[in-house]
This record gives sequence, C-alpha cells and structure tokens, in this order.
Amino acid sequence: METLRRRLRTAGLRVTAPRLAVLEWLSGHPHTTADQVATGVRDQIGSVSTQAVYDVLNACVRADLVRRIEPAGSPARFETRTGDNHHHLVCRSCGRTEDVDCVVGPAPCLEPSDTMGFEVAEAEVVFWGYCPDCKRVQDSQLPTG
Repeated sequence: METLRRRLRTAGLRVTAPRLAVLEWLSGHPHTTADQVATGVRDQIGSVSTQAVYDVLNACVRADLVRRIEPAGSPARFETRTGDNHHHLVCRSCGRTEDVDCVVGPAPCLEPSDTMGFEVAEAEVVFWGYCPDCKRVQDSQLPTG
C-alpha cells in the first residue's frame, strides 16, 4: 500500500481512499471496465459512487498511473501497466484481454508508409482471435464425420 501512496504523490495526486482502492484493485484485475472497477472498489471500501470511480480513473490516466484501452466494440478497459507500449490479445467471443509485449520480427505495419508530418510516438496493436476456452467450445461444436 505504501508503494501506491508513493506513486500517487510522485504523480502529484492526493492520496485518498478511493484512489488507493482503485489502484490496488486494478493491479490484480487488469483490463476491467469502470463498472467492474467500481464493484471491486465497493467490496473493498464500502460506499463509493460510480462517478467517483470514473473521476479517479480519469485522473490516474492523465497522471500515467493507469492506461485506458478501447478495443473496438467494447467499453473502455483499464490497467496499471503503463509506459511500455505493450499490445493486447482480445477474444472475439468472451472479451478476455491479455497483455502481449511489443511485436517481434518484421513488422512493416508498425511504421506508417507516410507520417503526414506527424512525429509517431507509439503504435497500438490489438490482436483479435479466440481465447483457449472459447476455441475449445467452438471446436466441440464442429460437426463430426
């Protein structure tokens, strides 16, 4: 808990019970929605409004303590792994999301053919597919014979 307090102070944020609870809960439950975070935080500290949780998440995103990702067709998800430009695997069936380190090997798609004058700072890649559990269910439903 002291590490979380120090991270908040270093980021210039006041240490509050909701901020500590959000960071603590998110560290064990990455890639969760704001509503899921709110439910988890309420289990930890009791009554806290959903708006308060949104406010904490937004402040922590601005301070680079939390990363917000928005896979297409999904609500925003939050995680505490920041600053390393990692990517994500997302299951098309259940929405399970996992971290994956930066792409390895030849990756021409990670450098735009024309930057249009932009200074590119990072690339965000989402790999879509099916998690092992959903793939197993799909495979079991295939007709045999």
